[in-house]
Amino acid sequence: MKHLLLNYMARLTSLSEAEQHAILDEIRVEEYRKGTVLLRQGEIPGKCYFVLKGCVRQHAVDETGREMTSNFYTEEQAIAIFNVHKPDKSSDYTLTCLEDCVLVIGPLDTEKEMYAKYTQLESMTRRMIEESFGQVQEEFAAFIASSPEERYKTLLLRRPGLIDRVPQHQLASYLGMTPESLSRIKKRLHRERAETEL
Repeated sequence: MKHLLLNYMARLTSLSEAEQHAILDEIRVEEYRKGTVLLRQGEIPGKCYFVLKGCVRQHAVDETGREMTSNFYTEEQAIAIFNVHKPDKSSDYTLTCLEDCVLVIGPLDTEKEMYAKYTQLESMTRRMIEESFGQVQEEFAAFIASSPEERYKTLLLRRPGLIDRVPQHQLASYLGMTPESLSRIKKRLHRERAETEL
């Protein structure tokens, strides 16, 4: 699994092979069972994560008690915690493993030490976050401007694997629609596809 991290270091840094392996020796990789809660809404996060295997759901409960899914993190995606702007540093989200997961753990309290020791590691992390953030911005802009059916079609194009990995009610929440609406859209698109194949 750690070969994925080696690929990132080779692509985003000029660290020597010895330095890359030294970093890998210091990095913690943990396995988590399906259903494990990594972080609860309201808690102060102490770790960030990088998904080597599995799917992690980001969700929150609003003031009315309604649960909303805001993201799914899958292979080769970083789960960064952006809460430094909050006075109490608490998380707005809960992170739950939807599948058995293998994750790289980045303790936030030792992050600065690692960056001081391996300066290129900080720039690599920043570039990974910038890439991820750019993608999130694009997806959010497209989400706002599109209809529920267009959102589903975009998901089919960009992240088709999620359809079979995620429960329909969570997928519907992520797409900003009811499970019933998602079911109707899926049936209509399936019917249209079948008609064009005749």
